[in-house]
Amino acid sequence: MTLEDFEKSLAEDQERRRERSDRDKHRHRDRDRDRDRSRERSRHHRRHRSSRSRERDHERRRESRRSEDNGHRHKRSRHSTDHGDDRDHAHKRRHRDSRDEEKDAPASKEVVQEEPTPLKRDAWMEGPSGLDIDYVQRRNTTRLEEEPKPKMLQADFELKIHGRELNTHLHDLKAGKVLEEIEEEPAQHEVDYTFGDAGSQWRMTRLKAVYREAEESGKSVEEVALNRFGDLRSFDDAREEEAELDRRDRYGEGYVGKEKPTGELFQERKLEENVHRDPHEHVRSPGKELDAQGQGKPMETVPPQNTPQHLDLTALNRLKAQMMKAKLRGAPDAAELEERYNAAAAAMSNRKESDVVVLGVMENRMLAGTRNEVKAVENRRGRERGKVEENDDMTIEDMVQEERRTRGQFGGDGRRMAERIAKDAKFENDLEYMDDNASKLAKRVHRSEIDIKNITINELQKMNRILDNCPLCHHEDTNTPPIAPVVSLATRVYLSLPTEPELNEGCATIVPIQHRTNLLECDDDEWEEIRNFMKSLTRMYHDQGRDVIFYENAAQPHRKRHAAMEVVPLPYSLGETSPAFFKEAILSADAEWSQHRKLIDTLANSKKGMGRSAFRRSIAKEMPYFHVWFQLDGGLGHVVEDENRWPRGDLFAREVLGGMLDLAPDVIKRQGRWQRGGDRRVPGFQKRWRKFDWTRVLVEG
Repeated sequence: MTLEDFEKSLAEDQERRRERSDRDKHRHRDRDRDRDRSRERSRHHRRHRSSRSRERDHERRRESRRSEDNGHRHKRSRHSTDHGDDRDHAHKRRHRDSRDEEKDAPASKEVVQEEPTPLKRDAWMEGPSGLDIDYVQRRNTTRLEEEPKPKMLQADFELKIHGRELNTHLHDLKAGKVLEEIEEEPAQHEVDYTFGDAGSQWRMTRLKAVYREAEESGKSVEEVALNRFGDLRSFDDAREEEAELDRRDRYGEGYVGKEKPTGELFQERKLEENVHRDPHEHVRSPGKELDAQGQGKPMETVPPQNTPQHLDLTALNRLKAQMMKAKLRGAPDAAELEERYNAAAAAMSNRKESDVVVLGVMENRMLAGTRNEVKAVENRRGRERGKVEENDDMTIEDMVQEERRTRGQFGGDGRRMAERIAKDAKFENDLEYMDDNASKLAKRVHRSEIDIKNITINELQKMNRILDNCPLCHHEDTNTPPIAPVVSLATRVYLSLPTEPELNEGCATIVPIQHRTNLLECDDDEWEEIRNFMKSLTRMYHDQGRDVIFYENAAQPHRKRHAAMEVVPLPYSLGETSPAFFKEAILSADAEWSQHRKLIDTLANSKKGMGRSAFRRSIAKEMPYFHVWFQLDGGLGHVVEDENRWPRGDLFAREVLGGMLDLAPDVIKRQGRWQRGGDRRVPGFQKRWRKFDWTRVLVEG
């Protein structure tokens, strides 16, 4: 094959490509014009033509490679190849070209024949537009006849309850419980909210809506609460939250109370409705189970007689408080509680006193044992006498526990320092000696385990003697009322009269029922009743044309006296000047230099934002103090640092008030005692007090 033949073949190939591109352009224009009419047919022809063109291109590329190879071979063997071979190659090339033209001829004929053929749309394209059709739904009777009728299953009759159903009784019924078991639900349960959170306002609005609807419709509150809350337990939880939020507003930011409902109100409701039954009542008895199995009846056994359980003083006091609450409420189980209390009190009175002294947690101070607060002395004398010493390697937790137990000991660190100095024979009252022997003086005095136990037992017996001889305590073990006259009794506080001689006619005393060292130890409920007595007494004295002040003397906490608030009426002229008298007396009574402020103005603190809790937030309950109230929310307070300089007993307040009232010295300094057998002042005071007695609501309903 010569170079000229090769160039001619290339020219022919370019000519064919040009013609094919012209035909393709023509077909594309036709396809664009008829795209909407024959889309599927065009796609089919396009695939067919593309495959056919790919085959021709492949054939040409193969022929061109073959011709190139022949050309190179012809150049290498130009001198050895004769002219006959050239003619044979030319003949084969012409034969091959003619065969390609024959192959291309039918395709061109098909294209020519397809162009004038009109394209026909599919049937789905020739239908009417969807906007012109009205759809009408008809029941398919044949399909209904073929479908079998659904069978009623057991699941169709089951109770279906939404997951957010507010009526919790429906959830219990679905779980298979009966109404009796639902009533036995415990009062305390877990809730997913806390008092005062983001949803608290919504719950309070819901609670107020219950009260408003009950008042407008005339229905009972319980009936409306069942409709709105679903059960009474949620309603009582909302009431408990309302009371807690009211206490927070009343006592200010420092008040620490409940975070979640405890179920107290719901438990009281169950006691009032006599719903609280034996939790094992619904358990199936063995006899019934045997009868159901056909195995006969078990032999009847005589149950042992229930003997009254011996209770300690704390449990007996709690039982007494439950009985008093039940009587005041008029609960149906008041008689049962009274019988239980009488039986327990009789059992305690008949019980013989044993020689064993049971120590509580607070009395168990620094005893040798498994704790890390003390360690045994390892020398010979220590092993013989069982001496122990303070452990220097105590952890922070051990130090905190030791501090809590020894906080109320008389003398404190000063007394322990004096004991260490007395045991040191080489002690010198010199700062240099103290500095050199600081670690030695800081150690606790070696004591034997027996000595520590004896000290603890003596302190416990001393406290018991104080409680037995306290004239203001109610002795539950012997059911003996206080020696002081009881004018008015609430649930936690009662009103009494002071000892004679009185500073002024009509004095009174507010006393908590439980033995407290000072009024700062009282809880919120006790303070609520104390304030109620203060308000009622203030109204009574103002009705008589007199002012009133209240004071408490807690300057000697180591004596463990029963806390009380003294009430003294004064003329209006002296009531206005009483703050100046007490201020001057407090400044001159104690030492000139002190660790604490001489005057603690609780009245000013109450006006600055502390409110009614100013007194309780201004003075620590562990401190010896004196406080006088000129108003309900506060007055003046003083921390007593030197008890030896402070007047003994109630003499400080009596001297100040006696000087204001111009009383004789013998009346001021005489501090009498209560006598058992009645007080002649009680009937006259009760007659004046009856009009303002707020405890009548508790007794008379």
